[in-house]
Amino acid sequence: MCIFCRIVKKEIPADIIYEDDEVMAIKDVHPMAPVHVLIIPKKHIETINDLTEKEVDLAGKIILTAKNIARDLKISEDGYKLLFRVGKNGGQEIPHIHLHLIGGTKLFEEIRPA
Repeated sequence: MCIFCRIVKKEIPADIIYEDDEVMAIKDVHPMAPVHVLIIPKKHIETINDLTEKEVDLAGKIILTAKNIARDLKISEDGYKLLFRVGKNGGQEIPHIHLHLIGGTKLFEEIRPA
């Protein structure tokens, strides 16, 4: 069982800032900015590449949850970044999809020429 599934089952503690029947949002333990929240579906899906048509509503729910949290944390007007990492070359470290909500400061592009 992956670490996010264990967090969802409350087997591992996390700083939960939002939860409903389908998703959970937690503070990232290694934040890249003043606001760094991970929005995690409760259903285990390893990568974005594994999403199917059946999960289209769940994918939308993840994004809308991020938008609402950004509003609640008062970073909407100044802007924020939403980031899905997919696979090894995309920087995905945990095999369970999760959306990074990053903000609270000016953010710069992370992609650099090889």
